[in-house]
Amino acid sequence: MPISFTPVKAANSLADQVAQALEASIRQGHMQPGDRLPTELLLVAQFGVSRTVVREALSRLKSSGLVASRQGSGVFVQAPRAEPLDLEKGHAASQEAVIQIVEVRRALEAEVAELAAARRSTADLRRIRAGVKALAKAVADGKDGVAEDVALHRVIAQASGNPFLLSTLDYLSQVLAGATRITRANEARRQDFAAAVTQEHARIVEAIEAGDPAAARAAATAHMNNAIDRIRQADPAFWRQDGERLARVLLGGKA
Repeated sequence: MPISFTPVKAANSLADQVAQALEASIRQGHMQPGDRLPTELLLVAQFGVSRTVVREALSRLKSSGLVASRQGSGVFVQAPRAEPLDLEKGHAASQEAVIQIVEVRRALEAEVAELAAARRSTADLRRIRAGVKALAKAVADGKDGVAEDVALHRVIAQASGNPFLLSTLDYLSQVLAGATRITRANEARRQDFAAAVTQEHARIVEAIEAGDPAAARAAATAHMNNAIDRIRQADPAFWRQDGERLARVLLGGKA
């Protein structure tokens, strides 16, 4: 069945709208890899735009690898790559959004801790112990400890010996730091929460020092599970005063 499109209206860039409509059709499977796109003239007629707009839209799809030109044959659909991670789309600044990001951390941190326990070097252990001390000092000095917390988890990731895991954490650093800021802000309001976090970090580090991958994975998983529980147990006043504001920052909004 031929693909057809409806005219676009001048709001955002017309080329953007045409490119987005074509991309959606490809990603939703209406056009399969190897299919030829409608001719330029047909796209002009269906979208109600100029040839210049259609050419610009196609240029954007080519840049993203979704389509490719074949000399004398037309423009053909390519197998779509995975969509870039965009944490601003489809999310609201909410408690549940923060929990979902901590769930992402749980998957990463458990693997990182297990590998670190199996592969850590003497130098790695020195860096991890220094990270623990830096976090403890920040808390003792009345700081939020967010940067130190993130740094501690990063040196554990370095000890995993997997550069792709480390790159993934670095790629997500802004989001993960935002989630850490929210969890630590909540934990700072209760002495029992703060003490629990310190103990959980200690268990992860002890397992890594002991070279016990299973215990390290279990400790890291428990740490993230407990972080989720602490968010769910947060005083409603915290969410009204701080949580929602921090979540908006986390998801790309303004405080």
